[in-house]
Amino acid sequence: MNYRHIYHAGNFADVLKHAVLARLVTYLKQKDKAFRVLDTHAGIGLYDLSSEEAQKTGEWREGIGRLIDADLPLPVAAILEPYLSVVRDLNPEGGLTHYPGSPKLVRMLFRPQDRLSAMELHPEDYETLHRLFEGDFQSRVTQLDGWLALGAHLPPKEKRGLVLVDPPFEIEGEYERLVDGLAKAYRRFAGGIYCLWYPLKKGAPVKDLHAALKALDIPKMLVAELSVRSDRDTTGLAGSGLVIVNPPYTLKGELDILLPYLKEKLRQDRFASARCFWLRGEAPLNRGA
Repeated sequence: MNYRHIYHAGNFADVLKHAVLARLVTYLKQKDKAFRVLDTHAGIGLYDLSSEEAQKTGEWREGIGRLIDADLPLPVAAILEPYLSVVRDLNPEGGLTHYPGSPKLVRMLFRPQDRLSAMELHPEDYETLHRLFEGDFQSRVTQLDGWLALGAHLPPKEKRGLVLVDPPFEIEGEYERLVDGLAKAYRRFAGGIYCLWYPLKKGAPVKDLHAALKALDIPKMLVAELSVRSDRDTTGLAGSGLVIVNPPYTLKGELDILLPYLKEKLRQDRFASARCFWLRGEAPLNRGA
């Protein structure tokens, strides 16, 4: 309950997560039918990068700060456009003062028919998030343990949707909850797109996580990972990964373009790495860049 994302908002992990999230929302918008985004660990929704907390760590400078004014290669620019357009819209005078959390990001990409269900358990963060979306009939903010939402709030009445599961991983057992939560959710809503986030750091049981997810026998699961530095000499976050269930057919090709660029642009030492591969589905393991 002590986690505060303001210290990390806009960092390299947010860049990967939010770039992919924006691509998934863009894909869902290709059909006229409405969809719902369920954000299980929503946070406060909008972050002030000029705040004392954000300035204390300055993590955004090595994340979104390296991208926002970069001269991007055209293929990369096209992939990042939905994500970066939201960031720029939040900073109309230029620079970087405001950064969207995942609920604000998806909401700014919505059409009139699309809906958001945002879950946040922390009382203060819930109140902040509730104020942010107060009066917005397309968004529902609920004070609830996000793991419970995977049962209680699925399937959505729209029958189309995206589920983002982005826990802080500050308490023991979160990797197991990620697997159990997906299993529960998939039984209720097998046609949904799921985006599961996890940290890459020294001692993280990533191989066990992948093995447990693979054992669920869900037909299509795509993995994207980005590490910006070695994890040997630090206990902090060295990288992050995403597991995308039922990914759009275009996403693997987009990630094969995006990840090598992000590896070079966001790297903090020579051990930076990136990879994208099918955990289950389209093709055998490809270690990527």
